[in-house]
Amino acid sequence: MGRLEQIWIKRFRRGPMDPVAEAQLEEGLGIAGNANRGGKRQVTVIEREVWEQHMERLQGDLDPSRRRANLMISGCALRESRGRVLRIGACRIMIRGETKPCEQMEAALPGLREMMFPEWGGGAFGEVIAGGPIRVGDQAVLE
Repeated sequence: MGRLEQIWIKRFRRGPMDPVAEAQLEEGLGIAGNANRGGKRQVTVIEREVWEQHMERLQGDLDPSRRRANLMISGCALRESRGRVLRIGACRIMIRGETKPCEQMEAALPGLREMMFPEWGGGAFGEVIAGGPIRVGDQAVLE
């Protein structure tokens, strides 16, 4: 069983990723207060274990907020999760696909972008299909 490790909200496009202890997921929209809302890419998710592997392999120590994802989970493998539902607390996110790394990853740490491409190393994105509150420490499960 997994756990929600971190939550970040981006107030405006290309803006900073603000860490928060709790957030509100809104069905069909994403995270309340987040710049990117609606569409199929309402919430982005990374795995703590994968991020730590990337940092170890590149001898880096970037804060995971630099990935610019909304949520960090542990104990749930996102690889090949398209079409599955990620349940966090009572909320549900339909995983729609793999998040490919952008040029900002290479600027943050040379080699990171290339390392993130294989095997869903950049995480996943999805749509909120059941909203509600989420909190750091909530249980995270791929259904």
